[in-house]
Amino acid sequence: MATALLASACSQGSATRTVPGEGGRTTLRYFAFSAAPDHTADLDRIVAAFEQANPAIDVSVETAPFDQYFTKLQTAIAGGTAPDTFELNYENFVTYAAAGSLRDLGTLAAGGDGAKYATASLDAFKHGGRQFALPASFSTVVLFYNKDLFDKAGVKPPTADWTWADEQAAAERLTDRKAGVYGDYQPVQFFEFYKTLKQAGGEFLTADGGKSAFDSPAGIKAATWLVSKIGTTMPTEAETGGAADYDTGLFKSGKLAMWHNGIWQFAGLKDVPFTWDVVVEPGDRTKASAVFHNAVAVSATTRNAEAAYAWARFLSSSDVAAKTRIDSSWELPPVSDQKLLAGYLKDPKPAGRQAVFDSLTSIALPPVIKRQQEMQDAVTEELSAAASGRASVEQALKNAAAKVDALLG
Repeated sequence: MATALLASACSQGSATRTVPGEGGRTTLRYFAFSAAPDHTADLDRIVAAFEQANPAIDVSVETAPFDQYFTKLQTAIAGGTAPDTFELNYENFVTYAAAGSLRDLGTLAAGGDGAKYATASLDAFKHGGRQFALPASFSTVVLFYNKDLFDKAGVKPPTADWTWADEQAAAERLTDRKAGVYGDYQPVQFFEFYKTLKQAGGEFLTADGGKSAFDSPAGIKAATWLVSKIGTTMPTEAETGGAADYDTGLFKSGKLAMWHNGIWQFAGLKDVPFTWDVVVEPGDRTKASAVFHNAVAVSATTRNAEAAYAWARFLSSSDVAAKTRIDSSWELPPVSDQKLLAGYLKDPKPAGRQAVFDSLTSIALPPVIKRQQEMQDAVTEELSAAASGRASVEQALKNAAAKVDALLG
């Protein structure tokens, strides 16, 4: 497994130029998924700055695609070859912390370190009241809109006060199926469902986490909201051809008026030939925005705990790391210093990027269980059945709830 991990390493100078222990230096292995393939050079800049500030420590970067990452990480931990530090998303953090795979960082942290982070982000990576990872980045889902299409149709653009009803009314006016123009696009899957469920005032699990709670009037309303768009204001699966990035191409071609997606799309929209902007996603009974956090954790078995913590702290909260992320649109640093974020807000595309931070006032964190991926797949599968007409929304949610309850055991 160690060989497999090293084979996946980035071809960066800092990743390959040292031998562990050579010359009395400490070499840390850092395993990540979010840098490759678009931000390896950005990560290399952060590594170089860290190594310059800590000349006795080298960081060896290893990466894997997200769909392979956690299989490799689990195998490495089970085989006793865990990297010293590694990246975790929020959903998987809970599982790894509960399994005892992470070092308690509170035993390493110097006084005042916690003040560097946005409180909500730091608290997301506590387990049992203890800090088991440091938040390294976050991204939010917002409502993108093509202002030119709104202007052409004589429809007022979205505002932060919009509800589902406002979105639906605008989408219907903006859809012109003959011209191949659609008013809205929101995937029918787990990640959209738990968020819209929250917007409808529902809960995914019971308070004790022991049973599903989404097979409810609020759940039916949320699932219906998603499914009802297909074939009306949103293309069908047959029309998309099953292409994974169909929505991205549709928006970039100027044929999509509103698009529920993440801020990681900003960089790819810089040169589109129309005016676009973003707002906080509409809600129903309440606002609720999906916020995805990634963190850096330290292995419970590392022999270089202090050096590993120093790297984790630098990667997650240093000025260099924050500026690098902002300049390259590589998600956002969850730091408390608003001066570091000022440059992000000054970027004129999109003009309404304050919505990114406004989304943080009402966060919908994903539900997490031990058999996380199975749960996500089960919910998406049943929602897909409703979307294709193979099951009613009510039956699909009933089936999904039974599957999730079985996974909860």
